[in-house]
Amino acid sequence: MYDYDFEEIEKRHHQDERDGGVDHQDFVAGKKQDVELYMRTYTTMLRSTGEVKVKALEQAHLNSDSALHVNARRKHPDISAFLYCIQRLPSSIMYVRRVLLGQSEEVFNKHGFPVEKWEPVSAPGRRRRWEWDGKENLAVYVSSASDVDDLVPTLTGFQIEWNKFHMLLNEDPNTRDLLATIHTTPPALLNEVTRVIQSRLLIGVEDWGRLHAIWGERLWDNLRLMAEAEKSFTLRMLGGTYVGYAKATEQWWAPVERLLESSGLTDRPVYFVSSNTHSLVNLLGGSVLRAREHIERFIVDTNDPELTIEYNKLLSGAVRSSLENMLYYASRRFYSESKVGRDMYADKEQEERQRGIYHIKSREGMPIDVQVIELARLNPQEFDPRIKSRDNERLSKSPAIIVNIDYPLGLAAYYIFVQVSTSLENIRGVYVLGKAATLNGRIGDVMVSDSVYDEHTKNTYWLDNCFTAAEVAPFLVHGSVLDNQKAVTVMGTYLQNRSYLDDYYRENYTVVEMEAGPYLNALYEYTYPTRHPNDQHINFTKLPIDLGFLHYGSDTPFTRGKNLGAIRLAYLGMDSAYATSVAIVRRILDLELATIPETPPGNGRKDEKLDRPPKRKDTRPTPV
Repeated sequence: MYDYDFEEIEKRHHQDERDGGVDHQDFVAGKKQDVELYMRTYTTMLRSTGEVKVKALEQAHLNSDSALHVNARRKHPDISAFLYCIQRLPSSIMYVRRVLLGQSEEVFNKHGFPVEKWEPVSAPGRRRRWEWDGKENLAVYVSSASDVDDLVPTLTGFQIEWNKFHMLLNEDPNTRDLLATIHTTPPALLNEVTRVIQSRLLIGVEDWGRLHAIWGERLWDNLRLMAEAEKSFTLRMLGGTYVGYAKATEQWWAPVERLLESSGLTDRPVYFVSSNTHSLVNLLGGSVLRAREHIERFIVDTNDPELTIEYNKLLSGAVRSSLENMLYYASRRFYSESKVGRDMYADKEQEERQRGIYHIKSREGMPIDVQVIELARLNPQEFDPRIKSRDNERLSKSPAIIVNIDYPLGLAAYYIFVQVSTSLENIRGVYVLGKAATLNGRIGDVMVSDSVYDEHTKNTYWLDNCFTAAEVAPFLVHGSVLDNQKAVTVMGTYLQNRSYLDDYYRENYTVVEMEAGPYLNALYEYTYPTRHPNDQHINFTKLPIDLGFLHYGSDTPFTRGKNLGAIRLAYLGMDSAYATSVAIVRRILDLELATIPETPPGNGRKDEKLDRPPKRKDTRPTPV
């Protein structure tokens, strides 16, 4: 195994730079080339009609020095990187040897893999369609090239860390004997045996706890599997064409289009939101707030510290957090763990449909659920208190709808907005809410960008972002709101290294994410008569639609090993997600109400005027 001290290498580089031995730009260019070489390696290899060994990608993976895999070359396991991987792969990955990538069921069947008969599996940290044959084959549906850029480094990182475990579990001849008898070990000895195995794996107490929290009862069986054999994945790409991705998007949109047509909503004004499938519905639908009494009783009865400690702080006034956020957070477990909750959940979708909220589950194409919300059918009395207003009663006259989607990954955003804008004529606003790495903030902070550099096209977009700190800060408790930021849309979460990010930070880029660039490229094609350009500065400060981007920090790459494998956003994430969602909903309601007369026509007023959306103070610096 490689023994690579990243800190020492970086220290040496900076010393060489001070001594005049290394030019900084040359050094950064070299590190970027390492990432580009890695991408070029797996992209060209996957063109093969045969299987590709992941082992052949390991050296390129190591050379890329990923900021998510800082201890890849060390002998000891990089637990943060490993946890990041296992949360983005299905649990069946422990048994898999061959991973098949395709764009549709037809593609898999064409190559002799009847995936419709396989078992659907899922990963907790990545929405993707997977099918497992129960043995060694795993089929994964890819929605764009970004899925490949995400999946291949994740599998490679997983394999590297698995094989570290394998080596360490076989260094001492009796370790495997201990694992083989672990289920029959007397309770009095179990703690000591656990300590011995943990020590031999070179894993600290905190990291062991995180691994145990994710694997639970499967911990010992998984370690036995890792001790028995090295992991050696093979990959096979079945398709992967531009047309194939477009077809997958069309399949995904087909049931949405059918619903719009059957409900008479096709020609309505549209506010498009890319966010998640819980926040807007909870804010506008009222189901959770109607179940408040039952959810609060559930919180008390469960006696789970994760829920009760924060709940008691809220009741005592020790924190100024939103009780609604706590109810939304606890409702997930209430609806799944409580009999009362399960009974109420059975009626929840029907209740929301009566209020003009339609849920379209993804069954074909992209694994992205969609919601359609008719503003006129909502009951403003049931809105979250943070968006209630006396003017909301006028919404009953609104013809507009919200089309809300679960946020996509990378380039899938381009295909989605091209499909949406092709199918819907009257788009009034586009709002994108997503997670991002922050180079200057903390996990949970909200970032508002007015400039986006897209690595896919090398385009830089200058935005008139409709949001500022003032629209979000009143609803954010645990973090800060940083506006006037610059964002960079990267190829993938694994495809950056410390020097790579440092170079962006020197240019004042502080938000690292994956969807803004593809959305803006599609928006360019919606606005102008040509396809999006490359390597251009594009002025988007005067668009025919309202545009807003909000990101909240989920990773801090400059804090070593602190990624979503190391930390769960949990309740902290609710604070950011709902503060930004409230801002988006309030913006949509303000704009829509501005189009509706305050008093009905024919009431005697001669000079009836429409409201105008509130103007905001422009705090953005002039681009240089």
